Amino acid sequence: MNKEEMKAWESTRSKGMLKYILINGLLAWGLPMFIAIAFMNKPFAEGITSKAAIVHCVVWPLAGLVFGAITWYISQFRYKKAAKSLNQTNT
Repeated sequence: MNKEEMKAWESTRSKGMLKYILINGLLAWGLPMFIAIAFMNKPFAEGITSKAAIVHCVVWPLAGLVFGAITWYISQFRYKKAAKSLNQTNT
């Protein structure tokens, strides 16, 4: 992670983990996957209360939240590692 990426992550991080997970996980990944898979698998063909539709409505939002949480922690790890190496080179 370079200095520009660190500054960008600091800005993102200051907005909070919950906001990051909701926007980058749920809205930016979970929702597009929900829509894409809905067109490919047609889970609503048997109605909105069918088992496939209910599973679809639960799985993709949860997957988006998990994706957001994982990317948050990966970014945090990369940031802390870069900050530590930057501090070691400055001292």
